[in-house]
Amino acid sequence: MVAREGPEAPATAVRHHGRVGTPLLELVGVTKHYGAVRALTDVSFAIGPGEIHALVGENGAGKSTLVGVITGLVEPTAGTVLLDGEPQTYRNPRAARAAGVVAVYQDPRLFPHLDIAENVFAGIYPRHAPGVINRAEMHKHAAALLARLGVDLDTRAPLSSLSVAEAQFVEIARALATDTRLLILDEPTAALTAEDTERLFRLVRGLREAGTSIIWISHRMEEIRALADTITVLRDGKHVRTAPAVALTEAQMVQLMVGRDVTLTRTAPPAAGGQDVLTVSGLSGKGAFEDISFCVRAGEIVTMAGLLGSGRTEIAETIFGLRKASAGTVSVSGVPVEPRSPRRMQRHGVAFLPENRDREGLITAFSVARNITLPSSRALSRLAVMKPRLEQSMAIDQIERLEIKTAGGNALVSSLSGGNRQKVAIARWLATHPKVLILDEPTHGIDVGTKVHIHELIRQLAHDEGLAVLVISSDLLEVLALSDRVLVLCEGRIAAEFAGDEATQESIMTAAMPQATAVAQ
Repeated sequence: MVAREGPEAPATAVRHHGRVGTPLLELVGVTKHYGAVRALTDVSFAIGPGEIHALVGENGAGKSTLVGVITGLVEPTAGTVLLDGEPQTYRNPRAARAAGVVAVYQDPRLFPHLDIAENVFAGIYPRHAPGVINRAEMHKHAAALLARLGVDLDTRAPLSSLSVAEAQFVEIARALATDTRLLILDEPTAALTAEDTERLFRLVRGLREAGTSIIWISHRMEEIRALADTITVLRDGKHVRTAPAVALTEAQMVQLMVGRDVTLTRTAPPAAGGQDVLTVSGLSGKGAFEDISFCVRAGEIVTMAGLLGSGRTEIAETIFGLRKASAGTVSVSGVPVEPRSPRRMQRHGVAFLPENRDREGLITAFSVARNITLPSSRALSRLAVMKPRLEQSMAIDQIERLEIKTAGGNALVSSLSGGNRQKVAIARWLATHPKVLILDEPTHGIDVGTKVHIHELIRQLAHDEGLAVLVISSDLLEVLALSDRVLVLCEGRIAAEFAGDEATQESIMTAAMPQATAVAQ
């Protein structure tokens, strides 16, 4: 594909995977306004058949709105969507699916009360006769689709029994259950292990060879470099550039996304260490982790690194009272505290931001203001009645402090981009003035510009304001950028501890690997 800058209409022929031909999908002048808010403005580019096309941009750049337009979920204010050169008039995802256009989102949109096969074929069940589902055929085809993905699952198992990663593959199987010509994958590896990610990469490359086009949406630059034939960059709802992947470096992509040079950098911690604020001694959780001991000092950022399943999240949830400890103690500022419930830990000054912000960290049907003030409702109410002025004042303070992009405190959280939702999730706990802040994957699914801002905020909270901060992260570059100390988990135990300025990606990964622990013992 020939590089283009600006919003001009795309050429009628595009280069895709080494060939030239008519675009499979073409967007011409696509615009979407929500009142005074301009989500998309005159976006034009094309995608060829058999092409992996990366769509990148900061949170709030318009990617989700654009996917909504392509899949019939969002009706554009202006512009045209063409498939094989023909204007499309579908107005819902079912019609788009019938045309061969399917999206798989970051958070699987499936039915937990149905089994795997029923989820794969929901709405398109094979039938013996009208109204009679052919269940044997359904399970047979579902098993074949999962086998194609390299996943071994019992198709009669309820979806609710699966991990997030397994549910992701079920949704991909559902996308492939029909004649899919354009598959849109939104942050598809967010919940996957390295092995599962490589399996997905092989599948995507195979689909490309078979002529299926892929739109790959990701904030992970290494994935884009490994997969993409072509890259389109959006910024502030506008098309900035479309170019062959080989024509753009990572630094150029980031600069196009945010309009400035951005890098994750490490800053030196304060010279003097503070008092121990969070002290964990001999903590164990049945079947998850054992004999965990560490402390986090005032003004210090301690990160927990380790492979998926190493026990990091379970440790944080136990400290916050979401899980029951089988042994060990937790102290806050030298005072032993039995972590029986989140409310109890909150009263002692401990705040916890879970990894899944939409399901566990926010109430998306509530306003920004109500989400921010909910943990502080006792302080903002009298006789169980909230004081609106105090609520709005607290919300406005946090919105300004964290630079949350929103139409106002009364806007629904569901209307915000992923990065701004994450800021709201952090703001709701900062408003409680905690002593200890535990953050599980704080920049999960967030663009690099917002990631840098959240890193700056975490450093400010610890180094300038004296909070004790515990960060759990799978992003090794983030671990290296943030850490004053690094704890490496392996199979439920602390395998190594490094000073932040001494840790390397290699030393962390070596300690995190089970075989490395076995050799050391």
